[in-house]
Amino acid sequence: MTDSMHFPPDFTWGVATSAFQIEGAADLDGKGPSIWDTFSRQSANIKDGSNGDVACDHYHRYREDVALMAGLGVDAYRFSMAWSRVQPDGKGAWNEQGFDFYARLLDALDEKGISAHLTLYHWDLPQGLQDEGGWLARDTAYRFADYAAEVTRRFGHRLASIATHNEPWCTANLGYGNAQFAPGVRDARQAIQVSHHLLLSHGLAMRAMRALKPRARLGIVLNQWTSDPATASEADHALAELEWARSVQWFMDPIFKGRYPELALRAHGADAPQVLEGDLEIIQGPLDFLGVNYYFRHYASAETPPRSAPALLGTTDMGWEIYPQGLTELLVKLKGEYTLPPIYITENGMASPDRLEAGQVNDSLRIRFVEQHLAALKEAMDLGVDVRGYFMWSLMDNFEWNSGYAKRFGIYYVDYATQQRIPKASAHWYRDFVAAQRGQRRAA
Repeated sequence: MTDSMHFPPDFTWGVATSAFQIEGAADLDGKGPSIWDTFSRQSANIKDGSNGDVACDHYHRYREDVALMAGLGVDAYRFSMAWSRVQPDGKGAWNEQGFDFYARLLDALDEKGISAHLTLYHWDLPQGLQDEGGWLARDTAYRFADYAAEVTRRFGHRLASIATHNEPWCTANLGYGNAQFAPGVRDARQAIQVSHHLLLSHGLAMRAMRALKPRARLGIVLNQWTSDPATASEADHALAELEWARSVQWFMDPIFKGRYPELALRAHGADAPQVLEGDLEIIQGPLDFLGVNYYFRHYASAETPPRSAPALLGTTDMGWEIYPQGLTELLVKLKGEYTLPPIYITENGMASPDRLEAGQVNDSLRIRFVEQHLAALKEAMDLGVDVRGYFMWSLMDNFEWNSGYAKRFGIYYVDYATQQRIPKASAHWYRDFVAAQRGQRRAA
């Protein structure tokens, strides 16, 4: 290991998952349906015709899965709570059996000395709230704050951190903009209004949680990327600037500056969101941390058809360009534009066409991907960006949203017929990497 890969002694190493992608037990123990239950049960919505009813059966196998984490030697586990498991309709009565599951999961993590990092919302809105308008309805933001407060009241003393949302860009743009994700709406104006209600819900939830004075650090997780012009043309440069404004700044500016970016507002025109007086004051507020998910950069081309990114290091099984230096560029750019709290890389990883051969999975491409991105992360830290931890996406193969089970992001291979978890070469690599970092801690 080179000196450049020596991370601070207190740096957090973790793995990440989300509730709908792994839990299964879709209708068990009082759980209500979510929009992803509804969406994935319409087989035309999912590329392999599957659904999330069973997923990785983590609901029954959580102890086994926590043991896998312990075997990796990681410090931390980032996961999400299924809102409809603990509040079946998204309002009204709480489901104690649902809360009991998460209490048992926290017990198992405690037993292994693994800190728990909870995300309140990873895209699985209770269907009951969707039936009343979903995130297009302003009232949903207030229901989310009620949910956040109840979870914090019960578990805030047991959690290392609580994130309000995971990737609200996806909730808005893939769920309401192009219908790729639940609830399957294709309407640009709705997507933009939904993005505002998501930010409002974040602000309301932060206020509700802060009032309870939890031990947990509070923040949000955003998927982010730089946007590079494909050529030196004025059109490509303008497109790159607009992409940065309507993706990264669209969520960062309200939280950190109390306003929406003017460039994006002008571009949205009549589709700009309805913002009520006081909304931006609610949204803007201090974060204890910012979660950043990074997978690829945006490549801005005004040509028709647009130029493809050069992908000099190849692409992932999702077709995404492998571009590790974009992580350095992103973090440094964020530091230049905002006064930031500590950052955690809350997701980073790749889908690869993994094959189980003679009981083993040799995913050397994934190992190289992670090595390159950790080097890029360390470079950003050396340039002064305050990054406190890294969470690998994902602990295990799982239900990859509208791709179904066809795409594998895990460092553990899941045989879905038997639910057997099999460590890939990347799991062994990550275990050894974390152990080497620990060795440096002891030496220090």
